[in-house]
Amino acid sequence: MSTEDKVRAALSGVIDPGSGRDIVSAGMVRGLSMSGDTVRFVIEADPARAPALEPLRRAAEEAVKALPGIEHVAAVLTAHAAPGTTPAPGAASGPKGPPPDLNLGRKKPAPPQKKLPEGVSRVIAVASGKGGVGKSTVTANLAVALAARGRRVGVLDADVYGPSQPRMLGVSGRPSSPDGTTILPLRNHGVTLMSLGLITGENEAVIWRGPMLMGALQQMLGQVQWGRLDVLLVDLPPGTGDVQMTLAQKVPLAGAIVVSTPQDIALIDARKGIDMFSRMEVPIIGLIENMAGFVCDGCGKLHHPFGHGGARAEAERLGVPFLGEIPLDLAVREASDSGAPVVLQNPEGPEAAAFWKIADALTGNGVIA
Repeated sequence: MSTEDKVRAALSGVIDPGSGRDIVSAGMVRGLSMSGDTVRFVIEADPARAPALEPLRRAAEEAVKALPGIEHVAAVLTAHAAPGTTPAPGAASGPKGPPPDLNLGRKKPAPPQKKLPEGVSRVIAVASGKGGVGKSTVTANLAVALAARGRRVGVLDADVYGPSQPRMLGVSGRPSSPDGTTILPLRNHGVTLMSLGLITGENEAVIWRGPMLMGALQQMLGQVQWGRLDVLLVDLPPGTGDVQMTLAQKVPLAGAIVVSTPQDIALIDARKGIDMFSRMEVPIIGLIENMAGFVCDGCGKLHHPFGHGGARAEAERLGVPFLGEIPLDLAVREASDSGAPVVLQNPEGPEAAAFWKIADALTGNGVIA
């Protein structure tokens, strides 16, 4: 019998009290993966029952952990959409126009209550419309700079498909859980960190659908023992998808910082990100122009390979603050790869100056007290 078969057999002994069936035959186990002595899986449940199924999740973890050779088990509880919520293709349609109001004479349901993670004073999203613009590098350096300025800082690495904060902040190891529910994050350079990259292998792909991502994000927000933080920076994935929407719907965000490179192709997507936050009533704290230019080692001249001033002009057009320019410099990349951001590795150097300036602007204007 293979290890996967043994894991499924163990999970077959876990009974869902609601249906009386085991969670494997009931189709509740999803995304089962194994790496060495570590097993990970998702338990999907009816949204109405999900809050009451935490004991079931713990029982599933314990059943797998009892197997020989299994040392670590990570189970995420998430909710799938109820059947029938999406119209079937080809369904009959009437005249075009807005759908009829089926709640005539009744109060519309109240929007879900937003809640800050316990102990966290404010949450700021760091976003980009396009990948590859250096958003994670900006997040890591700002976090370390703010911590050096005496602020209590956390980073939630919500870039679930490409979690890079463990490498950039020099964090390794696995988060622990003293009670099977609360997650204890890790810490380095004065920054508290939680990331899926601390649970999955560095070379292991996260192959999850939207509901799994949203469930994992909610667990990292609500079940991580962040302690007392002045600010939690959330490093978002590129785009305007499930993770961004879930964060904006579940947490009263203090605002969003949008990172872009100067060229039009990046700014097009940055505008879309700004539009998404605007629609979800999240204030824009400001734009940052990354990779703004570099000084040539040979000629000493300043070059702008991606153009210059695009993010500043876009901020002026939209009427939002422009937070600053960050140069394109090899030292910034090397410091990030080494696990010691450039504001820590060379705090007095010109490469770090832009990050210090932005961090001081955020504390000076009251965005971060």
